[in-house]
Amino acid sequence: MNLIIKSATILDLKSKHNGSTHDILIENGIITQIASTIENPNNYDTISYENLHVSQGWFDSSVSLGEPGFEERETIENGLKTAAKSGFTAIAVNPNANPIADSKADIAFLKSNAFGNAVDLYPIGALTTKSESVDLAELFDMKNAGAVAFGDYQKSIDNPNLLKIALLYASNFGGLVLSFPQENKIAGKGIVNEGHNSTRLGLKGIPSLAEELQVARDLFLLEYTQGKLHIPTISTAKSVQLIREAKQKGLNVSCSVAIHNILLSDDELEEFDTNYKILPPLRTKNDCEAIVAGLQDGTIDMITSDHNPIDVEHKKVEFDNAMYGTIGLETAFGALQTVLSTEKVIELLTAGKERFGIEASQIAVGQIANLTLFNPKGNYTFTEKHIHSTSKNSAFLGKKLNGTVYGIVHNHQKIDSI
Repeated sequence: MNLIIKSATILDLKSKHNGSTHDILIENGIITQIASTIENPNNYDTISYENLHVSQGWFDSSVSLGEPGFEERETIENGLKTAAKSGFTAIAVNPNANPIADSKADIAFLKSNAFGNAVDLYPIGALTTKSESVDLAELFDMKNAGAVAFGDYQKSIDNPNLLKIALLYASNFGGLVLSFPQENKIAGKGIVNEGHNSTRLGLKGIPSLAEELQVARDLFLLEYTQGKLHIPTISTAKSVQLIREAKQKGLNVSCSVAIHNILLSDDELEEFDTNYKILPPLRTKNDCEAIVAGLQDGTIDMITSDHNPIDVEHKKVEFDNAMYGTIGLETAFGALQTVLSTEKVIELLTAGKERFGIEASQIAVGQIANLTLFNPKGNYTFTEKHIHSTSKNSAFLGKKLNGTVYGIVHNHQKIDSI
C-alpha cells in the first residue's frame, strides 16, 4: 500500500510531530517521510479531507460480536468493518458468543476468521469454563493461542477463592485477569440504578453498593496475590475513589469506563427505552461527574464503547425482559467529544494497548502505518443511518455528537468511513 496523506494535523503524544500539520508518505505500509510538503512523482493515491487530523490507531478493550452462535446480532466480518468505519484499528473481543470462548480452539477460531482484516482482533478468553464461575478455563493454552486477557463478560466471580487462584495462576505467565464489578447477592433482581428514578418509575434497582463491594473485595484479593487485575466498566463515584486509593498503594490494577456511563445518567429512563438497559446500569449525574474527574486525573486508564449488539427480538420487548447492552463503536468518538477536549479524547482512545499486551506504534518515520483519520470539528444528530452494525440498539440515538471519523489506514489497507 502506497499513499500520501496531505496536510494532516498530527495528534500523538509519543511523536515529535505532535501538534504539527504535515504530509505523511506511506510506502509498503511503512511511514517513510513526514514533511511540510511531499511531492508525488510516483502518482500514489492521496488522502485529503477538510480539517484532517491523524492519530495512532484507536483501541477498544471491550467489544462483543455475535459470531459464533449469534450471527443475527453481528458477524466477525461486519463487526470489524464497523470498527474500521468508527476509527478503530484494534479491538479486544469478549468471550460471550456461543460457544463461550474458553479454549484454545475457540481463540484460534476468532483469530483465523479475522485474519487479513484492516482491524486487528484480540480475543479475551473466558476466565472460567463456560463462564459459569465454577472452574478455571484453559488460561495458559488460550494465552499461547492468542488471548490477551481473561474474564467472564458481565458475569462476576462470586467465589472469592476462585478469583484468588486465578490471579495467582495467571501471574506465572503475566496474564491479565478481568473481574466484572457486581456483587450479585446485593444486585438481586435489579435492572437499573437504585435511586429516585427507579423508585419513581417502579423499576427494581441495583444499588451502587453492589459494584463497590465487589471492587473493594477484588482489590483486597489483588493486594494479597500481587497479581495483575483489570476492572472493566466501573460506573460509580465510590469505585473511582477505591481504585484511586489502590493505585496510590502501588497495586497492579487498571480499570475502564463505558462511554455511555460517562455521558448518560438514569434520567434517560423516563420513556422506558430498552436501549438504556445497560450493565452496569446508567447511574446518577454525580457519578458521571466523578468518572470524568477520574479520567482527567488518570485514575481511569481507558474508555470503551462496550459495544454489545442485541437483535431486535431481545430489545423491542418489555423493559424487564429486554437484554442488557448497547452498541457503541459508531458513537465513541463523537460522544466523547461532547464532554472532553480532543487531545484528551485521542489520549483515551489510544490508551490500553500496553495493558493488554498490544504493541503501540507512533507516528514516526520507519513505523508501521497504524492510523486513524478524523475531523474534530462539526456536530450532527446521531440516527440509524449512521449505524454500521447489524443490530441497531444504540443508547445515543437522537443525541448530538461532535466530530467526524474519516477512516483508518492499517494492515496495508485504507478503509473510508464516508
